[in-house]
Amino acid sequence: MSETWSVDKHLEDILRRVRPLEPIELQLLDAQGCVLVDEITVPASLPPFDNSSMDGYAVRTADVEGSTREFPAVLSVLGDVAAGSADLPTVGPGQAARIMTGAPLPPGAEAVVPVEWTDGGTGGGPADSMTARTTDPGGATGEVRVHRPVTDGQYVRARGSDVRAGTVALPAGTVLGAPQLGLLAAIGLGKVTVRPNPRVVVVSTGSELVQPGGSLEHGQIHDSNSYMLTAAARAAGAISYRVGAVADDPDTLRATIEDQLIRADIVVTSGGVSVGAYDVVKEALGGVDGADGSVEFRRLAMQPGKPQGFGLIGAESTPLLALPGNPVSSYVSFELFVRPAIRALMGRDPVRRPVVPAVLTGDTVLHSPAGRRQFLRGAYTPPAPGEKAGTVRAVGGSGSHLIAALAQADALIVIPEDSEQAAPGDELDVIQLD
Repeated sequence: MSETWSVDKHLEDILRRVRPLEPIELQLLDAQGCVLVDEITVPASLPPFDNSSMDGYAVRTADVEGSTREFPAVLSVLGDVAAGSADLPTVGPGQAARIMTGAPLPPGAEAVVPVEWTDGGTGGGPADSMTARTTDPGGATGEVRVHRPVTDGQYVRARGSDVRAGTVALPAGTVLGAPQLGLLAAIGLGKVTVRPNPRVVVVSTGSELVQPGGSLEHGQIHDSNSYMLTAAARAAGAISYRVGAVADDPDTLRATIEDQLIRADIVVTSGGVSVGAYDVVKEALGGVDGADGSVEFRRLAMQPGKPQGFGLIGAESTPLLALPGNPVSSYVSFELFVRPAIRALMGRDPVRRPVVPAVLTGDTVLHSPAGRRQFLRGAYTPPAPGEKAGTVRAVGGSGSHLIAALAQADALIVIPEDSEQAAPGDELDVIQLD
């Protein structure tokens, strides 16, 4: 009788043999979701110059000190300063420059008076926006009345107030989302070195499988695993490709996998690893040569998902994980083994899902086979303020075909190998899902 592997030993073997993908340089948008390889330092301060955070008037603070509606400060308007302006007027005593949001603060100015604190250059009451004109028909010169004072630096975004040159913008290991890509663009980087998102090829096996939308004959079922696993790979951050169901024929399966290796960083199959189809899949995958040998099939001390296969195949030693065909078994196996492998390829840490304690609720005792780690579908509720553990209730039964219950779950309830049951009120480990 072959050795029975523990869940932990099987995962450790996978992670020991899966290596992060080689870094590549990508354009910013192509790097979305990827992991940054090197620390990024700021080449130049951001913002690179003092600029206005408001539409208004750039002034010297002494010129508007003590100004009120009854006794406004009257300043001469030198002209307009728009965002992107290079030729800036110098603001002297008794002068102001009309300025737009984001425009550089002109020499001599110390603060910005919002346009709402002025008459907008109309010579009348307070202005509502920069559409108000100065007394000059062109809107660039004339006078403006300021009826509230400002302090030094008020409504000015100081140079380097966001990030300063030489500081760390993003540490190595950062996952690049939209805000991180925005920061890289803001500091002037158009490309970045990352570990690319792995390409995952998903293959379902089984002569009984029919594509969704097709009619079923007696004994046939729709192929759900390939859709579920492809979506799960995408959710894990991979670029995933779904291959249509392959019949239980060793030559066809072997040829399909060999054809797919050109676009795969990892191959995932479902079905054909149980006792009934074991020899067929072993023969097919054993014929795909690899530097590390063929796929090894194992029995794991877990439920669901007892039969598993793993190996490195092809000239590039591409990881292949063979999962059982029952939908719940396939999904649980993906979460426990494939998702960590994907994250290892990406260089992401941690590779495992978070595990949290939770108190079992409901009125049903959960049973588990002796010597196996059981993973049941559950609905998890986070702990209330002041509580250490949340709660979890079982969703559906333990059958590995119950995909409807799987669709309602957001957690996996873990019953350890040394326990044969869990009663309401017991505290268990829970693996949080998306």
